[in-house]
Amino acid sequence: MSESAYPEMLYRFLGHTGEKVSAIGVGGFHLGLGQVDEQLAIRIVRTAIERGVTFMDNCWDYNDGVSEIRMGKALRDGYRDKAFLMTKIDGRSKKEAARQLDESLRRLQVDYLDLVQHHEVIRYEDPHRIFHEEGANAALVEAREAGKLRYIGFTGHKDPRIHLYMLEVAAAHGFTFDAVQMPLNVMDAHYRSFEKQVLPYLVEHDIGVLGMKCLADGILLESNTVTPIECLHYGLNLPTSVVITGIDSLEILDQALEAVRTFRPLSEQQAASLLARTAQAASSGGFEPFKTTSVFDGTAQHPEWLGEEPERVP
Repeated sequence: MSESAYPEMLYRFLGHTGEKVSAIGVGGFHLGLGQVDEQLAIRIVRTAIERGVTFMDNCWDYNDGVSEIRMGKALRDGYRDKAFLMTKIDGRSKKEAARQLDESLRRLQVDYLDLVQHHEVIRYEDPHRIFHEEGANAALVEAREAGKLRYIGFTGHKDPRIHLYMLEVAAAHGFTFDAVQMPLNVMDAHYRSFEKQVLPYLVEHDIGVLGMKCLADGILLESNTVTPIECLHYGLNLPTSVVITGIDSLEILDQALEAVRTFRPLSEQQAASLLARTAQAASSGGFEPFKTTSVFDGTAQHPEWLGEEPERVP
């Protein structure tokens, strides 16, 4: 995709991969929601691509597979070639991860994925299960060698210390991730902050930064401290490769594209003003329930998604 054809879209490098991706990404979860019919989901994806968005986010478990199926239909007719396609798998065992990956490829109707990520790394045991000799990362490395995927990352929304531990365990196994996805928003800076604790490591090691929950499905807006555009601008102002945002209508897509069009790097004073405005509301984590409750933890509600657990991790 020629960047010059989309002068109002920002493109950034995905860490050390050298890939250039759109600074805003379409979140896959919302495409499978009940109030979004299939034709609308397809229009959202295709309109986004037609306006210069390349990064497409999804997950094996989103809406029982509906999100991937709809995105797969949207990427027909030449749209796949214009997209950087990412999905996530929940499996922690090699067998379950491989099964979920193959299912995602079928649903998305593609031969390969640009990026596959270990989803919901939210427990301290997750890194050990993933890097077990019969763990999920072995499946992804084999799939990469087979041409089913190009890059490997991980995601999580619970605690920055778990992200750092995942990076530590990966390093101990001689493995470097290509991308890491985490909450980055105007309230995260005040409570159990991924921005303060994890982001510096990713920048230092040139790992692609995928920001999510910049509006937290609208929950941040309930604080009446920030506007949607301010939330998106804050995420874009960080050293993110992509800010992934949920889009359930063409109007919300327009809002995300307007945020990119109007984005200018924030001055220190502007950023400080946003943080000062959100400090009190953010102080207890109440507007970031993905950190403070299990409501957002799909794998906690469906432990069978993780696959069989080894009796002992060496």
